[in-house]
Amino acid sequence: MPEYQLYCFAQSGNAYRAALMLNLMGADWEPLWVDFFGKGVQRSAEYRAAVNEMGEVPVLVHGGKKLSQSGAILTYLAERSGKFLPRGEEARLEALRWMLFDNQKVSGYMGPFRFLRFIAKPQGHPAVLEFLKGRIDNSLGILDKHFARGAYVVGTEPTIADLSLVSYFYYPADEFGFDIAATYGNIAAWLDRIKALPGWAHPYDLMPGHPLPQ
Repeated sequence: MPEYQLYCFAQSGNAYRAALMLNLMGADWEPLWVDFFGKGVQRSAEYRAAVNEMGEVPVLVHGGKKLSQSGAILTYLAERSGKFLPRGEEARLEALRWMLFDNQKVSGYMGPFRFLRFIAKPQGHPAVLEFLKGRIDNSLGILDKHFARGAYVVGTEPTIADLSLVSYFYYPADEFGFDIAATYGNIAAWLDRIKALPGWAHPYDLMPGHPLPQ
């Protein structure tokens, strides 16, 4: 049995963070598919009792541990492996600051926007989509300006803050309606740098469940 197992599904940007971290650190791991859109396994009493009381993915299994919430998973893996770990108190706090910003203002809006625009049937209300898109544009503007000053989120090397922020950016542009390369050049260059890391893989190649049944 592989050392790590990850409960996940291909469409989850939150799960992609953890899957990408495992791949980049060269871990011995396997994905455990959660049928999120079909049977809704994550909402069952059995899943909540045995896997994650919050009824969510990702969940990392390592020996007797089960860890949920991608930020906690990234931190655990970085501390165990020594890879993508911010060095020093200032860098750790700065990484945490951007991971919280990501969860609230970047992927925190991009995930619902993409779901309502591309996955939900029927599609979300236009007013809701317009609101979310406005919030995303504002957050991406902040992020693009930040990357004008440096190659990575914190310091001169990639950290778990970078791996947190990439969660939804590698999904096809037509799924979430943003042409990053045309609009946010600094973000696009950063994404290319992360993509060049040994072990990088697309979310649809790392996790099971793509494509969704029609």
